[in-house]
Amino acid sequence: MSLKNKHILIIRLSAMGDVAMTVPVIRNLIKQNKGVKITILTRAFFTPFFTEFDNVTVYTPELKGKHKGIIGLFKLFKELIKLNIDVVADLHNVIRSNILVSFFRLRGIKCVQLKKGRKDKKKLTELNENKILFSLKTMHERYADVFKRLGFSMNLSSIYNLVKKEIPYHFQKEFNDSKLIGIAPFAAYKGKAFPIKKIKSLVKELSDKNYCKVLLFGGGDVEKKLLEDLAKDYTNVFSMVKKGTFEEELNIISNLDVMISMDSGNGHIAAMYNVPVITIWGVTHPCLGFTPFNQSIENQILPDLKEYPLIPTSTYGKEYPKEYLNCFETILISDIIKVVNTYTK
Repeated sequence: MSLKNKHILIIRLSAMGDVAMTVPVIRNLIKQNKGVKITILTRAFFTPFFTEFDNVTVYTPELKGKHKGIIGLFKLFKELIKLNIDVVADLHNVIRSNILVSFFRLRGIKCVQLKKGRKDKKKLTELNENKILFSLKTMHERYADVFKRLGFSMNLSSIYNLVKKEIPYHFQKEFNDSKLIGIAPFAAYKGKAFPIKKIKSLVKELSDKNYCKVLLFGGGDVEKKLLEDLAKDYTNVFSMVKKGTFEEELNIISNLDVMISMDSGNGHIAAMYNVPVITIWGVTHPCLGFTPFNQSIENQILPDLKEYPLIPTSTYGKEYPKEYLNCFETILISDIIKVVNTYTK
């Protein structure tokens, strides 16, 4: 069938970072396949990710309400089928999306699902001191493969220039004439979160750059207090936690000169705006395929793997030997600053 002007349903019902990783792939899909229309099934909260696209609509399911369970998913399918979906790209591939995909297949609609590479990831995360690391496909490449298997043109090596979003008015006077350095030091699990002592040392070093502003990103009340307390000690350090809407936060991130992030969602958000991202890795590793989009190997800051040979201990940083939390002590603040300097001179 001809793929011109086709309506694609994209399923990505997941965490923030996973959804953010779809954005550069969708950008390439749209640029390289004129006339496609996209409906993305995801949380309403993530709608601001897709405002740059005129032909992308966010459809929000009520998975704890009317779309709960198999009967609810069938109701969701009946709603979606009315949109005249031509093909389905399941970028999630979990039980819920499998059920939804089966309904579409029964209607004769072509569906392709994400291949997660679980077997290789399991091999890489075995607690084996003699493990041999090898690089898996990135998640962006895995997403792109789904669209290729549907028959669309996809070339992720094409990088498109983006217009920076407008900094919210109440921050313009403070931020407009400075180099902006973002720091997102937290993650879902301790195995990927920078220790507070290291955060303080990093912020102190960066605060010495008088021509820069350091912006701290996080979420939740505990992180908010930690970052606000830290920012109080410096005139050019600002906590951005709950200082505006999510869309305003995204606008600020799009203006960063560099983002320093853990293996977490904020790094992927910055990368979707073509912002250079320096990733600090803990018990996870770039070889698993979660490096932010289009980032160089020089931007990957890793612990000493000779001292901590079991890394990566898990795909998402949830499992690790207790002593491996100390792996962050082998990461030198000076090594991070050295990379930051390449973007803020």
